[in-house]
Amino acid sequence: MVCIRSLSTVFLVLFLSHGLFSHSLEDAISSSERTESYKQRDQYRNPLETLTFFEIESDMTVVELSPGGGWYTEILALYLHEPGQLIAAHFDPSQGSYYQRSRSNFEKKVQSNSMYSNIKIVNLGSKLAKEGSVDAVLTFRNLHNWLRGDIEKIFNQSFAVLKPGGVFGVVEHRAKPGTDLKVMIKSGYVTEQLAIDLANKAGFDLINRSDINSNDKDSTVHPKGVWTLPPTYRLKDEDRDKYLEIGESDRMTLLFRKPKN
Repeated sequence: MVCIRSLSTVFLVLFLSHGLFSHSLEDAISSSERTESYKQRDQYRNPLETLTFFEIESDMTVVELSPGGGWYTEILALYLHEPGQLIAAHFDPSQGSYYQRSRSNFEKKVQSNSMYSNIKIVNLGSKLAKEGSVDAVLTFRNLHNWLRGDIEKIFNQSFAVLKPGGVFGVVEHRAKPGTDLKVMIKSGYVTEQLAIDLANKAGFDLINRSDINSNDKDSTVHPKGVWTLPPTYRLKDEDRDKYLEIGESDRMTLLFRKPKN
């Protein structure tokens, strides 16, 4: 015979031990488990509006491409639950010492807290997941890093792993229309048209775009490109107040879908 009180106790223990997880996106974003310095960037990155725009639900299987230090990873890890899963496609450590250090730091972060228990780490540029098994693929401020060669491959692999009807969400520093490719690579800003053309070439349909992450104060022309602005401050203390007033970069927010047929 099963004791109801015992079951209740077990449930309470499980609830308390896993209380940091939440099916509410709002609670995930406001969670004390997030890095405090990351939370201060919410005013620029608008995670609630962005993930809602990308149609992300808590039971989805989501691939985050090139998560870096894990700014969005923290939110997604808190929000996604069984049967959903977060797949973090991080740097391949075999590609060099920088990639190895970045990957190692990310792995240490994931291993440090049970909030990351539902994360699988794979290599960026790999198969990512079983073909047709993923609900959403997301990338935040990464396209400029891929312009030197791998971007078409990454877009194609993202398309392959998505289920028919799955979504591909893109946030990227937005260059002025007509900006030359060499300038994009140097500045870190990418034109919306290039992002759309690459996604279309991979098979995606553009279904919506948003100004959630736009910033009219950003001219996109800076001495050290986008890295002049916060949070990087490539010029260090030089004109720091000026760049703080501008805030983070002007960004495109694009939503693509893999056709159902």
